[in-house]
Parts: sequence; C-alpha cells; structure tokens
Amino acid sequence: MDSNYEEDQIEKNDSVPMVEPSPQENEYRYAGFWMRYWAYLIDVIIIFSINGILLSPLLFVNEGFPLEIGFWTVNGILAGIIYYVYFLLMTKFWGQTVGKMILGIKVISENGETPLLWSDLIFREVIGRFIQNVIFILKLLYLVIAFSPKKQGIHDMIGNTKVIHI
Repeated sequence: MDSNYEEDQIEKNDSVPMVEPSPQENEYRYAGFWMRYWAYLIDVIIIFSINGILLSPLLFVNEGFPLEIGFWTVNGILAGIIYYVYFLLMTKFWGQTVGKMILGIKVISENGETPLLWSDLIFREVIGRFIQNVIFILKLLYLVIAFSPKKQGIHDMIGNTKVIHI
C-alpha cells in the first residue's frame, strides 16, 4: 500500500508544473545609492576638468569679466550644456559614463532587452537631472535610490531605466 501511495504522489508531482522565477529578474544586481554617488563624483570631476579646458579662453574676453546674458553668464550656460551633453552622449553610446565605467555599473532599459532610446535618455539625463539640480532641495530626491526595490531614482523612473553592476 505504501508503494502505491508513493507512486500516486510521484505522478501528481510530475503533472504539476513547477513555477520558477523569471531568470531576468534575478540576474541583475542593482547599483545602490553609494556606488552611484561615487560614480557621479568621478563624473563631476571629469566635467569640471573639461569645462576648465574648454571655457578658460572666455577669461580673456571682456577683460576677464563674465559675459552676462540676463540672469546667466555665457560661461555658466556653456558649462551647463557640457554637463548635460556629457551624461546624455556617454549614456547613449556606451550605456555608462566614465565614473560608471570605473566602478563597473551600467544604465540599461527597464526591461533590460531593448537598447536605450533617445527619448528615454533625454528624460533621464536632461529633464530628470535638470529638475533635481535646479532646485537644490530636490537633490534629496536622489535618496529614493536607497529605498526603492530596484534602486531606481526619480530620473530612472522617468526615463524607464535602471542601473546594474556589470
């Protein structure tokens, strides 16, 4: 009687398909707040250096006084453009900035299969960063990365991206 019972149980277990988690969800190790923070600091140092090289000739114009356009200066506008273009182009063409390359992390699309789209990156790297950088208190929104399940910031959610270890 025991052998029939065991055979019945085996047959029942064979007929029930086992549900396994999607391998795609488990294969990513998301980059957390501190890893992304250090990558950002490396990128800011690089951008500061690029700005110094490209914008220092403006010091010789207008006898060393900044060229003003209303509330802003030409130097400030160009520095801002370099900042956003750096993040946009590096992320589009390599999926990572130099800081992310050094620390071994990369930006991928939300589903992980499609390439990064220009529209997603413009929302992530330009609009998302602009919103969080213009009003200083909004920089605190980067802390969302530390508490979200996929370690996504607001700019990641807007741009349908996530940052993973490679």
